[in-house]
Amino acid sequence: MQLKRHLAAFMKKLLCSVFGLLITASVQAQIAQWTFETSAPVTAGPFNPEVGSGSALGSHAGAAVYSTPAGNGSSHSFSANLWAVGDSWLFQVNTLGFNNVGLSWDQTSSGTGPKDFSLDYSLNSGSSWTTVTTYNVLANAAPNPLWNASTPSSLFTFTPSLAGVADNKASVWIRLIDLDTTS
Repeated sequence: MQLKRHLAAFMKKLLCSVFGLLITASVQAQIAQWTFETSAPVTAGPFNPEVGSGSALGSHAGAAVYSTPAGNGSSHSFSANLWAVGDSWLFQVNTLGFNNVGLSWDQTSSGTGPKDFSLDYSLNSGSSWTTVTTYNVLANAAPNPLWNASTPSSLFTFTPSLAGVADNKASVWIRLIDLDTTS
């Protein structure tokens, strides 16, 4: 998922790529994986994962433009511009029958995009959210390695566990939410 964010004062440009958000369970069974190779998103979605079932979408208050530039070692990613505080990427999956749920993804920002995010989950369709952690991403710009379609270069990789809280649930929502406009 590669997100581009762009522009002025309260809105920044973020190229926030979640290349292959992977949601797993015990014994490394894949519940869902988004690489955005099949969907090649140019709208907010929702989009089905390439592996498993669920949905992914962008949630932006402004008129974001969605695109699908090269990802981190992949041909496509999920990208949006015009990000503001509170804008997010959302993923929903069914974990019934699965335990020890975890997820992993790669993410980056443009040189002017926000770097501060929160990883949250919801078990009630987004009515309330619980924060797992806050984190920072690096810019997809020098001096950092640049993402391209053929060579993975992780600027942010995180593998948190949601074991216990997301196990065996009919609907689990994951949110990557922009916390501020610091680039």
